[in-house]
Amino acid sequence: MAAGATMHTFAIQLADVDRGVYEDLSLRVARHPSETDAFMLTRVLAYCLEFEDGIDFSEGISATDQPAVRVRDLTGRLLAWIEVGAPDAEKLHSGSMQSERVAVYTHRDPAKVVLPWEGKRIHRAADIPLYSFDRGVIADAAAHIERRSALTLSVTERRMYLELNGASFESDVHEQRVG
Repeated sequence: MAAGATMHTFAIQLADVDRGVYEDLSLRVARHPSETDAFMLTRVLAYCLEFEDGIDFSEGISATDQPAVRVRDLTGRLLAWIEVGAPDAEKLHSGSMQSERVAVYTHRDPAKVVLPWEGKRIHRAADIPLYSFDRGVIADAAAHIERRSALTLSVTERRMYLELNGASFESDVHEQRVG
């Protein structure tokens, strides 16, 4: 855990109908002082929307050579490199070289996120999805985060239904390709 990080605990009920994933999760999330609540919530949502055996958070913002979320198999081989926010092209390129699959989840305007990537070398860019949410949903939901939060997430037909500490939100999970 990074020095000065604030620990948050999320009790999560996940029902991803699209992927057939139904889990009760308890996540301890270290929020770095430079990390916004919206970024942290996007990190938690990326974890849930990508949930599978072997998933975990990396060392966090200070680990520049690691993704926000990753999936490893039982041998330790990196299967998925999952970025959050607006990673630079070099990090996406590196992640795509190291893992079978790369994805990006952002709480920002996706058009502004992809702009710095134009003309940059990103390995298998056409295979990398960029996921975003309806405008304002993440910021509105993030305002309800507490140190101990109860989160219910249901996903059906790429529509996300989120309840966070009694407040309800919904959004499409938009997908576009990086390249």
